[in-house]
Amino acid sequence: MSNQIFDVIIVGGGPIGLACGVEAQKQGLNYLILEKGALTNSIYNYPINMRFFSTSDRLEMAGIPFMSVENKPTRTEALEYYRRIYFHFKLKVNLYEGVKTLEKNGDNFLITTSKGSYQTQKIVLATGFYDLPNLMNVPGEELPKVMHYYKEPWPYIGQKLLVVGGANSAVDAALECWRKGAEVSMVLLGDEVDENVKYWVRPDIMNRIKEGSIKAFPRSKVKEIRDQEVVIATPTGDVTIDNDFVLAMTGYKPNFALLDQLGVELSLDEKRQPCYDQANQESNVPGVYLAGVVCGGLNTREFFIENSIVHAESIMADIAKKLD
Repeated sequence: MSNQIFDVIIVGGGPIGLACGVEAQKQGLNYLILEKGALTNSIYNYPINMRFFSTSDRLEMAGIPFMSVENKPTRTEALEYYRRIYFHFKLKVNLYEGVKTLEKNGDNFLITTSKGSYQTQKIVLATGFYDLPNLMNVPGEELPKVMHYYKEPWPYIGQKLLVVGGANSAVDAALECWRKGAEVSMVLLGDEVDENVKYWVRPDIMNRIKEGSIKAFPRSKVKEIRDQEVVIATPTGDVTIDNDFVLAMTGYKPNFALLDQLGVELSLDEKRQPCYDQANQESNVPGVYLAGVVCGGLNTREFFIENSIVHAESIMADIAKKLD
């Protein structure tokens, strides 16, 4: 462990973590960003052909223009944009260094990672929620044919594919795989796909289900996954279908373990939203700040890149003031 004590360490090298790094530099703070994977790892893990719901201008940060061919940028265009941010500002980011433990160490905090340990006066958690999938907790979920992340349709050509979920990720995967020749079925919790599915995509999936090109099981749940079958609990009883692959697009959740280690309190309702001061993003634990979608807890539809970038400026201004 180095004797150096950072002013602030930012956990998470996604768009909001990078924005925090930019603002830390502007405030003259001694900072470090720790990212467990590649730069903007969550975006890297998005489906290869994904297009953002937001327009490129709403994703801009630090006065750097976000240029895209169309109004709504692609995953590749976003990766290129954040790469430019990283090099333009010469951000201090340790990539492929996952945080293991966070603890109070006198007046400071001790952070232990996969590669070392660090001391810091302040911590910013900008960990997002895309790295931890919501599990179905059913027999067979551990089988290698079950995926919680979707990249591209090519592995599923000519295969019997079950897509679990009815939100944007599930709908995109179902349509893309069906168009490449997969035999697609969907398990939906509600009567139909989510009403918040992208407005230009929702009519497409509804029509494919209506015409029978994609078989949907509404108000249903996966009960068991077997090597060559899946058992689905439907309102009329269990149904067993032949199956080669399962895409469990069941959503994701924040890293509550890191919050728990520091003693960040969570709301008692179903949202499990962390407690923080909306004026400066400081949690109930002095010196621990929250930035980005982690602020929403299990309500992953409240915070996005475009409405979380402002967290960076308020956090770093508050830290600079308190360390002055």
